Order: sequence, then C-alpha cells, then structure tokens
Amino acid sequence: MAIPDLLRDLLTAFGPSGHEGPAARVWRDAASAFAEVHSDTLGTSFARVRAGEGAPTLAIMGHIDEIGFAITNVEESGLLSFSTIGGFSPEMLAGVRITIAGREGDVPGVIGRRILSPEKRSERGKVELSDLHIDIGAKDREDASKLVRVGDAGVWHGDPVELPNGRFISKSMDNRLGAYVALEAARRVAEAADGQVDVVAVAAVQEELGYYGARTAAFSLDPDVAIAIDVTYATDIPGGDPKQAGKIDLGSGAAIGRGPILNTGVTDLLTQIAEEEKIAHTFEVLTNRTHTDADAVHISRAGVPTGLVSVPLRYMHSPVELASLDDLEAVISLVVAFAKRLTRETSFLR
Repeated sequence: MAIPDLLRDLLTAFGPSGHEGPAARVWRDAASAFAEVHSDTLGTSFARVRAGEGAPTLAIMGHIDEIGFAITNVEESGLLSFSTIGGFSPEMLAGVRITIAGREGDVPGVIGRRILSPEKRSERGKVELSDLHIDIGAKDREDASKLVRVGDAGVWHGDPVELPNGRFISKSMDNRLGAYVALEAARRVAEAADGQVDVVAVAAVQEELGYYGARTAAFSLDPDVAIAIDVTYATDIPGGDPKQAGKIDLGSGAAIGRGPILNTGVTDLLTQIAEEEKIAHTFEVLTNRTHTDADAVHISRAGVPTGLVSVPLRYMHSPVELASLDDLEAVISLVVAFAKRLTRETSFLR
C-alpha cells in the first residue's frame, strides 16, 4: 500500500506552529478542487462542502502545525542557539538533521551536542536543551547571519518511508495525518453528493502551542457538531500501558475517544457506525483533558457537541513517527460514515 501523494506532500511540507504557510498552501490547493476554500488571519484553512440552504454544519478538524524550533542567537563561532516550538524531549534532538527557513530559502544543518569532559562521560545519556546547538557550516557569525536571522524557524528531517504491512514512518504525522483525514473525508462526502449537512474540513494552526487555531475556528464557524482528528500513543511498544487509557495497538483501527468533555451522543454514534459498518476501531479513555483541539472546540460559544477520533502512532514527537495506512483509512471511513448519518434533525442535546 503506497502513501497517497497528497499525504506525502503534506508530511514533507514545512510548517511548525506559527509558520504553517507552506503546509497550509498544499492543503488549500488540494481542497480547491472540490470545496469552497478560505483562511483566517491566524492561518487556519477551511474547506466547505455544502449540502443546501440552511443545512447544519459538521466541522472536521485536524491541526496542520508540527513541532519545531526557533533560532535565539547567532554565536561568534557561527553556531546557532535555539529554543523549541512545541513539546520536545532533548534527547530526540541530538544528532538530527534539520532545515531552517532562512533569509533566502531553506538552510540545512545539524543539531550537535557539547563535548563532554572525560570525568562527565558517565552522564552521556543525560541531555539538556542547553547542551545542544545548531551547526549550519558557517565560519563565523557574519557568515551565518547571511543565511539566517534570530527568530527564524526550523524543523527536523524525516521524509516518508514505506515499510512492510502498510506501515510507514515520517516526521510531522502529528498532525498532518489529522489534516489529511479532514480533507479526504470532505472530498469523499463531496464526491458522494448525498450529505444532508455542510461538511467543513479545518486545517487548524498552533495546536502544539495551545489549540489557538481551533479556538478561533470553532468560534467563527459555530458548528452544530465537530469531530477532532488527531494521533494518539500506540500501546504495543515497550513502555506502552493499556491500563492507562486503553489498548491502542498499531493496526487496531480508529481510536474513538471516550471521556467527560466528549459528547456522549457523538461518541455513541461513532461507535454504533463503526460496529454496524465493520470499521476497525478501538477506544481511548480520557478522564480529563484530551490534549487535542477538542479541548478548545467543545467549549466554544455556547458549547459544541464534539467527538475525537485518533490514529494510533508510535514514537510521537520524533522524526520517525510510525503509523499504519490501514488505521488511517479506518479513521477516514468512520468520519465519512458519521457525516452521512447526520440529518437536519440530528440532535446531540444532553
């Protein structure tokens, strides 16, 4: 099973939080083939598939930003100091190749670590962000400053690679997968042309910083119901614990969120559809916040009935995130079926 071309383009596009433009343009260009497309001042993108005058609105929301970093200082040596954009474990950064959106285009580099003195080599496994720097091959500060400025953003390398059994690795699956699901689900609804509700796919920005794009998007759309699409931790690797939030194996299908902030009517309908249409699925138990865009969407305005469906993911927030195309298809199929079940009379009042 091959990675779809659009998904590959999204995964390889540059787009850390606050700098999502290149990835958002890929998304909007694809959406313009079948939907009404617009964006807002934050950079969130919208693709609406209309079902007729006065139809209710279903928002399908996946955030398009990825984690990244920003240059904080150009040293006399030409090495660069940096800070992170989003959640990183410092040990994930040492030794990786990166790309900075520089003055006149992409600037390649590598993240290096300070040399440990012999007496401290027993601390080799302890990595702090202050131990790291970026090397772009510059001779000195003047040379580096021709290429980059303080505040320039970057991301690590991790181009998509197909693996056996429909599995694949890439950077930025968190959450280009969700943005792709939202768009592909809207496309299939448009192709079927039998929906009774408007479907608006949303590629939200700045989720990794605080769900900011989702918050403003939900306010402006004021949808009647919403589904947040994200990734979640697979439990079938060392350290994975089904006792914490449920058994979420790679290949188990769409992970349907169940928790107090998620509307029970939406969750029950998702579950019913998955069972009736034999869509592979599992459950993720969330007893407080979901740490997804759903946290912002469900309390927008007077409240939005919100569900959460996630793609199981290994090695989250790394350049080698690993997922299953079968799981991705299960999520798309479930969201499309949910959209088609909605009518103008559907209510999620509790």
